Order: sequence, then structure tokens, then C-alpha cells
Amino acid sequence: MIRIVNHSYRLISFSLTSQYGRIYIVFAIFTDYIKTFMLRNILFLLLACITMAGCHLKGRDGANKKTMVVDSMVQKDVHTLSNADVIDMQHLDLNINVDMDKKQIAGYALWKINNRNKAHELILDTYDLAIDSVFVDNKSTAYKLDTPVIYLGSALHIPIADNSQYVKIFYKTGANAKALQWLTPDQTHDKKSPFLYTQSESIYARSWIPCADGPGIRFTYTARVAVPVGLMALMSAENPTDKNDSAVYHFKMDLPIPAYLMALAVGDITFKGIDERTGVYAEPGMIDKARWEFENVGKMVNNAEQLYGPYRWGRYDVLVLPPGFPIGGMENPRLTFCTPTVIAGDRSLVNLITHELAHSWSGNLVTNATWNDFWLNEGFTDYFERRITEQMLGSSYSDMLWQLGYEDLVDDVNTLKPRDTWLKLDLKGRDPEEGFTDIPYAKGSHFLKLIEISAGRDRFDRFLKRYFDDHAFKTITTEAFLNYMDTVLIKDDTVLRRKLNINEWVYGPGIPANCPRVPQERFSKVDDERDKFLMDVPPAQLATLNWTTHEWIHFLRKMPPALSANQVRSLDMAFNFTNTGNSEIADLWFIIAVRANYAFAYTSMDNFLSSVGRRKFLEPLYGEMMKTQRGEEMAKRIYDKYRKNYHPLAQESLDKIIYKK
Repeated sequence: MIRIVNHSYRLISFSLTSQYGRIYIVFAIFTDYIKTFMLRNILFLLLACITMAGCHLKGRDGANKKTMVVDSMVQKDVHTLSNADVIDMQHLDLNINVDMDKKQIAGYALWKINNRNKAHELILDTYDLAIDSVFVDNKSTAYKLDTPVIYLGSALHIPIADNSQYVKIFYKTGANAKALQWLTPDQTHDKKSPFLYTQSESIYARSWIPCADGPGIRFTYTARVAVPVGLMALMSAENPTDKNDSAVYHFKMDLPIPAYLMALAVGDITFKGIDERTGVYAEPGMIDKARWEFENVGKMVNNAEQLYGPYRWGRYDVLVLPPGFPIGGMENPRLTFCTPTVIAGDRSLVNLITHELAHSWSGNLVTNATWNDFWLNEGFTDYFERRITEQMLGSSYSDMLWQLGYEDLVDDVNTLKPRDTWLKLDLKGRDPEEGFTDIPYAKGSHFLKLIEISAGRDRFDRFLKRYFDDHAFKTITTEAFLNYMDTVLIKDDTVLRRKLNINEWVYGPGIPANCPRVPQERFSKVDDERDKFLMDVPPAQLATLNWTTHEWIHFLRKMPPALSANQVRSLDMAFNFTNTGNSEIADLWFIIAVRANYAFAYTSMDNFLSSVGRRKFLEPLYGEMMKTQRGEEMAKRIYDKYRKNYHPLAQESLDKIIYKK
């Protein structure tokens, strides 16, 4: 740094647009030294610094220019109130009791910290937690809980000394804990025992654990969990396979994870193994169906390892939750939580498990540093899922998944604000859930598909395997990834750089012109059969033998919205859609039935909405009903009956649809 004193000055600024966003450069020109040579020397010095930094600038046209590496690759997470950027959260020792009657978790969280910057306080995230007492290095201490901030909850301020190592917080969860879903026996599959499960992603771990709740903050943990006798507890850790008489369970996760991957389930749960390192948990009445459905999970793990290196988490097990689970699956380390809607009886929907397994590399092993970088989790996982599927079922099958993902991408681009269709999101001041669209998934995976095609599959696979190795158990920003790709993959390959047009993908709206498309061998045949039906060929005469779920999805998705009641009836008579046990097909069918006012399907639709809690199905179906006065009356009547069955996250989004809140 050069310091000049005793001179008046004028601030001059300019900016450069780079692959990392817009870089603002500010410097001072001193008014009594404004000389041509002075300005020339300042600019020369500045350009020399930029050149020495050695990082490429790609303009919007993809031209090969130069700019400087910026230190903003380490970015402040705007969705945590904690100060984990200056204090290392090393280990959590959790000791809790789960009261199913009170619907409350109570106990303590003991944090081991490294106060490397000698901060005067530790700040943690909380949401609707009652703090009973706080101890720092075994000494009781005062604390302060801030006024709640929308979406983020309340910051917990704890005074600490320069050499403080342990902070213990005694607390209880509140009635509005967003991560917790308490189920009565009637809301479970077997209808015999209560059930609890957590959903901590994105920022809901703070509603059941006082923590530094950001995806870029990793720690190890141990836990002691006491539950009612007769129930079993499971976590995202080393797990039991049998209930014990004490109803106290101990857990260990010795690999560092972020708070959103903290998970707990308590209920009447049993276990069946698949192979030596995979298995399935479920309620007793569901366990046999689940075990049969997931027969190939062990093979999935083996195929994933062949692509991108060893599975590093020990076991990979799956827990099938009761119906109210609001999403398809959650990639909690060592124990994927999944919806029972994947149990179709024909193993046709288990690609959802492939997706959650892929997260064991992209997301759990290498994690997005902030929710603005969410595509680094989900885009990579979508891509990895398709590669595993291709290895196991062939390219014509995975091509169907690529096409369905592309259609989801088009829908979101046509619906969302342009800024929300960038890969690099801007969620400051917003609920991070607003970023959980198909953009990070589908646009992200198509960007990686473009890199694969442009660089060559072998070259890209070597790069991805090295990426996972080099960043294992670490977090990464979008900018750091692009810098890593520039250094390791692209290097001086200007042709590849031009082909990728990185800025348009990462820092631009919509679908870039170079978005790759895959062949549609199987869907083109489906299109032919749909066209025949629309030209009055009887459904029974269509060539649908051996169609997979995804072919049926495509068949129904592309039906015109104005099918007549007679057309809908003829399809149902031929294919019995109203009584299908396949949730993906059922949801699309009930939407068609609502549009055509096909009342015969309404009883089955009512049953479907009573037993499914997945937002992917609930939101479009309720949304379709709300388009007409008759449908709105039906939607409100059904929703009032079953709202209690749905997870708080689902209730929140459905309230906006039904009650227009």
C-alpha cells in the first residue's frame, strides 16, 4: 500500500466485467499531481498488477481477455447470523431428549470452538429456541438473544475469552420449529406409533440446534438421543440396526458436515440389509416393499465409484419416511431420507435414490459455500445422477431424464424473474427456499453436459474426479470453481473457452443458445402414439407395451390442456390411470382429470392428497384446482381436511396457493 499525505485528491473508479462478476476498482488522483505522466504511470502500475494476477476475463462475448483474481472467492454467507467466519466450529456434542407427547426436543449442545481471531463473543443462529442457560468453559455466563430477523431467526450472543474452547447451551425447541415434523400415529403408514423427522435444509437446523447454520461451515458431531421406549432414533451418522431396551441411542459423525445435513428421525422403525454396506429402514408395514424396491442400491454405489472415486462415508442406507415428507429425498450423510412415493412396486422411480446417492460426492463431500452457489450442489448432482443411470440402464433411458429436465428448465425460465434464472443466485434479504427452483438443477446440469461435450467425456471425467479429490470435505463458491476449472481443465484451450461461453451460463438469464440437447429415441415414439390418440385412434390400439414411468410421464405431460371428458374416459378405461399406484403418473393424471372435470377420478384424487405430502405433487394439483370456481371449492375442502398431514414447509407454500396469503 502506498500512502500519500497532505494533498487534495479526486476519487476515480471504473469496473471490469469478468467471469466472476463485476469488479470495481477505485483509486485516487491527486489534484495537484494531475499530470499526463502521473496518470500514465498509475494506469501502468494497475495493469501490471492485473496481468501478474494471471486470471482470465471472459466478456459477455466469451472473448479471451485478462483480469485479476479477486479475494471475493471467500464470501460472507448472508443467511447465517453467526460469526463462524472468525471462530472455527470444530465439534458438536449433542445431548437431547425427544418428548413425543409435548412435541419438544430439550437438552444441550456443547460446542468445541477455536477462537483463532480472539473474538469477544460467539454468535450462533437460533430459530424459536428457548435458551435456558449457557456455560463457557464450565462457567455459567450471561447471553443475549436478539429480536428475530425475518427468515433468519434470532442471533444468540455469548461472551467468550481469547482462549475459550467449550460453549454449552441448554435449550428447548419451540412450537414453530420449521425443521421438525411431529406425526401422530394416524399420520404414519402403520397407524400405531408417533413419528418425528427433521428437514434441516436450507436454514432450519437452527430451529432444533443452536448452531452456525450455513452450508460453508463444517464440523464433526457426536450425539446422545433419548426417546420413548419402543421407538428407535436414527441420525446422519453411524446408526443402530435394532431397537434397544434403554431407548437411548448414541451417534458419531467423524467426518465434517454442515448444519443443513444434521438429521434425526424417531419412530417405530426397522431395518433390512441390501448388501454389506447398504440397507433400508422403514416402518414395519413398509419394510418389505421398500427392501424389494431398493434391491439395486448397492449396485448404484458401485457404479458411482467407477465414475468419480470411492464412496467415503462408510455405509449408505435409506430411510423411507411417512407420507408427509415434503420433498423427494434428502441426502443426509450415511442415511438418505426419502418419500414413500418412490415405492411404485416396479422399481421405476428409484432414480430419485440415484440422485441422493450422487450427493455423497456433490453436496456432501464438496459443498456449496452459500445458497447463492446452490447449483454447485444440485447441478452437479443432476449430472452425476444421469451418468449413473446411463451406466445402469443405457443412454436411451438417461436421455429421457435429460429431456424431462430440459422441459422443467423451460417452464422455470418462462415463469421466474430473469435474475432468478442465473446460475449464480442473489438471495440476499430473501428466504433461500426461493432459490430452490429447477434452475440450479436443470440449468446447472446442462452446463456440465456442455462442458462434457465440448471437452470430451474422458477429459471431463478426469477433471471431475480430481475436483472431488482436491475439495473433499470442503466448501466452494461459484467463483472458486470457475477459477479451478480455468486452471485445471481449460488452461490455454481458447477453443474450449469460446465454446463454453461461461458468462452467459453463470451470470446471465435464461437458456443460452449453446444449451446441449440429447437425442430422443424413446420419446419420439411416445409422441407418435400420442398423435395417434389425438387423431381418434382408440387408446387400446396404441403401442405402449413395456413403457417405463418416464415414457408415461412424457405421454401425459404433452397432452393438450383441453382434452374432452370422453377422451379422458377412454384413456382411463384403457390404462386405469385413476387407480395407478405410481405417484408420478397419478399426479399428472389428476391434473388432466381436473381440467376435464372427470369426476370419476375425484375419490382417488382425494385419497392421493390425503396420503402424499410431497410438494412436487401437491402444488401443481392444488394449483390446477384453484383455476376454476368449482375447483377452488374442491381444493379448499380437501386442503382443510388434510393440511395437518403436510409438513410445515408444504403448508407454507400451499397456504399461498389456497388462501392466497
